[in-house]
Amino acid sequence: MMKQKALDRIKELKAERNAIILAHNYQIDEVQDAADYVGDSFGLSRVAAETDADVIVFCGVHFMAEGASILAPDKIVLLPEILAGCPMADMVTVDALREKKKEHPNAAVVTYVNSSAAVKAESDICVTSSNAVNVVNSLDAEEILFVPDMNLGSFVAERTDKRVILWEGYCITHHRVSAADVAAARSLQPDAVVVVHPECRPEVVKAADYAFSTSGILRFAKETEHKKIIIGTEMGLIYRLRQENPDKEFFLLHQGLVCPNMKYTNLAKVISALETMQPQITVPDNIREPARRALMRMLAVE
Repeated sequence: MMKQKALDRIKELKAERNAIILAHNYQIDEVQDAADYVGDSFGLSRVAAETDADVIVFCGVHFMAEGASILAPDKIVLLPEILAGCPMADMVTVDALREKKKEHPNAAVVTYVNSSAAVKAESDICVTSSNAVNVVNSLDAEEILFVPDMNLGSFVAERTDKRVILWEGYCITHHRVSAADVAAARSLQPDAVVVVHPECRPEVVKAADYAFSTSGILRFAKETEHKKIIIGTEMGLIYRLRQENPDKEFFLLHQGLVCPNMKYTNLAKVISALETMQPQITVPDNIREPARRALMRMLAVE
């Protein structure tokens, strides 16, 4: 009853504010239930760019809310939990990137959206895990500086003829999984197929049956004939997988696949954000414009 009361209050506030709620696939169950759109970074970026709403409540982490503000500067963007950050995004700074660019002056800077607006502004183009291979292959440059996820960068490098220079960053949640964990999961569910996220280590991707972005995992789960699937990404995705595929069983590859930052947001914080219209996320124009160019170049690649 408390959850339903909160959902009803959110519905009222959305109408008052002309707001929409965007929630990443890794958010807790109740936040996904409250959202107008649940998806990955790429899908939510498109919604942020196209919505007619006046207010965007971004239930995710800081760089995602920044991305919405970059693409929709005329909107009010709220991040219900201001402390929801991304450790991987913190592994690259503007100064360090500028120094690396000097070392590789001919390289195109391809930056994963899991990065700050300031880092995006130093980049030629952005990517998500769902489009990284296509974007890199679409570029004229033969040398790529891939920032900041070395695991996703390695995934791309194996699927392109271009020379990929890797930044030494990673998602702490996906990076903690090993090939031994894949073997252990298979021993427990020998008739299950293993699907992992490309943010996992290369050894994990190699040991799995498939590697997809979150949207790719969702699509695979709907289309496959396999009835048992071991999931190698943040645990929040399993809620949606079970909702959309009640005839199939899903198992988390490793109990460590939990992102604390993604779990900070709850319904009470969504309500508070809509009532107070805080915390608001904005990006200064001198950063927003070059960051927007990098994002729009990504959105232009189908």
